[in-house]
Amino acid sequence: MGTLDKDVAAGHTAQRHIAVVPHTHWDREWYEPFQSFRLRLVKMLDGLIPLLERDPSYAKFLLDGQMAVVDDYLEVRPENEQRIRALAAAGRLSMGPWYILMDEFLVSGETIVRNLQSGLLRGAAFDGAMEVGYLPDMFGHIAQMPQILSEAGFAHAVVWRGVPSAVDRSGFWWEAPDGSTVRAEYLPRGYSNAATLPDDAAALVQRTAAYEKEQGSFLLDGILYMNGSDHLPPQPHLGRLVAEANAMQDDYSFQVTSLPRYLERAPVEGLTTWKGELRSGFRANMLMGVTSNRVDVKRAAAMAEIALERRAEPYAALFGAAEDWPGRLLELAWLDVVRNAAHDSICACSVDSVVDSVLERFAESHRVAEGLAERALGALARSMAKSGPVVVNASARSRSGIVELVVMGEPVDGASEQVLSSRASLPGTLTLDAATVTSILGMLQGTRISDDAWVHDVRIEEDETGIDITVSVGTEELPGMPVGAVKENLAARLAARPDAVVRVALDQPPIRQVVARIADVPGLGWATYTPARLLHPVSEPQVSSADAAAGPEGSVVLTNGLVTVVVNAADGTFSIDGHGGLGRLVDGGDLGDSYNYSPPKDDRFIDTPESVRIDVVEEGPVRAGALITAEYRWPAGADSASGSRHGDEQVSVTTKIELHADETTVAVTTSFLNPARDHRLRVHFPLPEPTSTSTSGTAFGSADRGLTAEGRSDEFGLPTFPARDFVVAGGLTICHPGVREYELIDVEGGGARTLAMTMLRSTGMLSRVGMAYRPVPAGPLTPVEGLQLVGRRIECTYTIALGDIDPWSMSEDLVIPLESTSSLGGGTRSDRGSALVVAGAQLSAVRRHEGHLEVRVFNPGADETTVVLGDATGWLVDLRGRPTEPFDGSFALRPFGIATARLTEPPGS
Repeated sequence: MGTLDKDVAAGHTAQRHIAVVPHTHWDREWYEPFQSFRLRLVKMLDGLIPLLERDPSYAKFLLDGQMAVVDDYLEVRPENEQRIRALAAAGRLSMGPWYILMDEFLVSGETIVRNLQSGLLRGAAFDGAMEVGYLPDMFGHIAQMPQILSEAGFAHAVVWRGVPSAVDRSGFWWEAPDGSTVRAEYLPRGYSNAATLPDDAAALVQRTAAYEKEQGSFLLDGILYMNGSDHLPPQPHLGRLVAEANAMQDDYSFQVTSLPRYLERAPVEGLTTWKGELRSGFRANMLMGVTSNRVDVKRAAAMAEIALERRAEPYAALFGAAEDWPGRLLELAWLDVVRNAAHDSICACSVDSVVDSVLERFAESHRVAEGLAERALGALARSMAKSGPVVVNASARSRSGIVELVVMGEPVDGASEQVLSSRASLPGTLTLDAATVTSILGMLQGTRISDDAWVHDVRIEEDETGIDITVSVGTEELPGMPVGAVKENLAARLAARPDAVVRVALDQPPIRQVVARIADVPGLGWATYTPARLLHPVSEPQVSSADAAAGPEGSVVLTNGLVTVVVNAADGTFSIDGHGGLGRLVDGGDLGDSYNYSPPKDDRFIDTPESVRIDVVEEGPVRAGALITAEYRWPAGADSASGSRHGDEQVSVTTKIELHADETTVAVTTSFLNPARDHRLRVHFPLPEPTSTSTSGTAFGSADRGLTAEGRSDEFGLPTFPARDFVVAGGLTICHPGVREYELIDVEGGGARTLAMTMLRSTGMLSRVGMAYRPVPAGPLTPVEGLQLVGRRIECTYTIALGDIDPWSMSEDLVIPLESTSSLGGGTRSDRGSALVVAGAQLSAVRRHEGHLEVRVFNPGADETTVVLGDATGWLVDLRGRPTEPFDGSFALRPFGIATARLTEPPGS
């Protein structure tokens, strides 16, 4: 094969096949908002459709591998749907398989799957989606992508960015951690290597010869010409050009074709195999800085995905009636999330109007998900036999934890329940005149009196002295309370006695807001509220004096017997079991853009506050907390001409440190209003032991990474990486919602001493030139004020632990803590139980699909596991829903495998 490659480069082979694939790459929104780009899309397709219909020589066209392009067009031109269907059915127009071309690192694995499934489903209406995993412009690729594609029945992928130097041919085998493999067609010059072909056939042949020489040994066989680029219309002369080029020479055979047809004849022998993620900048920009720009977008993405995946869908599937499954609402919520997964949208490398739309779509999705979750919890509450609070566990594993809730009645043992606030009763009897009560009735809407008080009953009595109204109040809404009838009854009485004295009494038992630890709540289940005895309560926080050994005067000590946290009054950092310096904020300049970080030539770092105050905000025994208020003076901005930071802005940063009873993790929330421009703020964590590797969460698994990243002169290989949900390094584990950027720094002797996690990156340009780490632009040189995030509240929440701890469980405890609802009783459900048993693997999704419960799990470990689904039976299905093998109660799952189980026999039947 090597000899053949040399001959190819020298031009001594037989006729070479040149596959010309006409296409357009359509960013739905980017440097212009969606509607502006849609105007161009409609114009482009208005020209393409008749071109394909009238010119058989313009044989094929690829609509960028995403069905959103079709839907966006047909929303304006519904009358052209049949024309598009006919062209697709004839093999002239390729579309899908994705709904949107997403970023793979900044969205969840479940979002990637739903994106693919949505694209396949929509493509089915147009004679099927393209059977190629088309990934032309993602900013790198996750390790599990070959498995996802294989689970959908694909044998081929097409990639550009992220391919490492070890791959030196235009095709390679790409292997997922579980061993799933697809053939990857590599586009070393990207999806625009033949963006605008010349009108002259001789010029085309000459250009092809030059390209052949340039690519040399990269070429395995033919040449793949991707005839298109960002928002480009088709070249109508293409058919004529190809025919004339073929007629004038015999060295090349040009053909207008499709990606599937080209890949049918692509070589498969002697290919290099690459296993794992693709994050190299050796030949194309990785643009790794998109992980840390517009952190508000990344946070919004995490909140929407968590609400959909871990609350709305499983709660509605498990606690709601099958006939009440809110399928259409969930489809709409997912559509917003999937549309936001587009790489220019979730990466926030776009103008402000685009980012505003992205944030609103996430907010809409989140509102739908939260509303559906609360509705399902209400169904659970109504089904309980006994009245009172019910604790709910969204995790598949049985677990203990703390929960905050409002309870009625007299306090229990103070050692197991921490009272945050209490009220003996609402205000007693009020004496009013009839006119005032009539006015109040007009304003009364529903039965809510306050955030934690609802009308449960209204009793009305009359005598010669007036009208007595007794209102019974509870802590939860009482469905079916006839408030309208009560208002009509009372209004009639008041109308009959307009001069009557009205006495209103409120009847409510004592209530209290508490935080308590609940033990062993079943996975995907519930348990009535019973505070657990604390084995390791949090001691009352101690404030150190001037001569204390715990730290400088004013430092605060939190301990529960398992772990001790000292909050340092000198610099605002904290220690865990004597390992100090954690949580240090380090602010430096950033003259980069939305794509890449770029330090100023004359940078100035601020890592010490001007003053620190520590207040004890909770005293235990269930939860104790200290609030750090640190005053900093950060440079106001940076000057691109001088490469230095200038001015100063005062900023107050608050950090709350929490320690819970019976737990070894520490919860941290840092918050501030960003006053400055052109800067990067990171939080530093000294590592208990030096390390050369880190392990961070990613879609359906984790990724092991080193201290360096592959790059080149056009883009420095900066080893900042995305961590989804957690990162583990050097004996330290940090968990956080969604995605955060991190880097191992302070490298000495081959080992890093510190983990730095990016809290904020403020820049003011969509793209720049002349940056320290990327000299050439990556997009339009457009000022974008929103990227600075000036005046925005920045909040970063994480948990941290030392030693050997399961990061998957630790992450779940952060993002889906135990929660509560309140029941009036009267149902048939027992005090505790599990709606579905799922054990042996990590849970990705529980939903209803096509009338059945569907569960998706993944095995993050290197050993085979047995997934137990209780007494459920059913079929394992691929990502298209096609059955692959039956199961009865359990099934084996390969190392690093993903599996989808569709239950045909309901649990417990």
